[in-house]
Amino acid sequence: MTETAPGVNTPSALILDVDGTLLDTVYLHVLAWWESFLAEGYEVSCFDIHRAIGRSSEELVEALIGTSAEGVTKGHSGRWAPLRERCIPFHDVPELIRTVAGRGVKVVYCTSGSEDDVADFREKIGCDDVIAAVVDSGDVEHSKPAPDIVRAALDAVGVAPERAVMLGDTVYDVRAAAAAGVPCIGLMCGGIGERELLDAGAVAVYGNPSELLQELDESPVGRLLG
Repeated sequence: MTETAPGVNTPSALILDVDGTLLDTVYLHVLAWWESFLAEGYEVSCFDIHRAIGRSSEELVEALIGTSAEGVTKGHSGRWAPLRERCIPFHDVPELIRTVAGRGVKVVYCTSGSEDDVADFREKIGCDDVIAAVVDSGDVEHSKPAPDIVRAALDAVGVAPERAVMLGDTVYDVRAAAAAGVPCIGLMCGGIGERELLDAGAVAVYGNPSELLQELDESPVGRLLG
């Protein structure tokens, strides 16, 4: 009798952060935050804001000014909404998603974005017909770098951590994935460099989704593709 190789016919998943990983949003978020801090009387550099992108809004504000500030958070929401309309997916994002899904891997969106953001981004990417599940900030109590949202993504598709890979653009994505037992590929298109992503625990780093697609079979995603 022929034995089944480990992992064969076992569900696998590619967990995708969305903001800054699939869509070019980060620097527009920075602008919205910078203007909001300034309007409330706080001088916070764009550099420091960029380093905090990836946390929840409340945690970002507290990390940067040492206290909560509802006016700053609301200001960001108001300034971000019109900027969101200008965001577009990075090159080859739909092709990457459809290639992976077409080869039997469950693709999951795993984003800390708001409900409105998620709806807008899904429409722009245009791959809902091959997306297995969507998990957002409303589904968990704690945001990245806590592992809650990554674990929720795994639960949504019934995949074990060792059969999944995550794709993210911040150190918070990498740390959240690691805490959930999932290896994470870092992308530099969100503005964080290779060394920092690797130091945070990324198992590989690529420039953008297009570069990953070109090297897909040799990447950590390759083991999921069989």
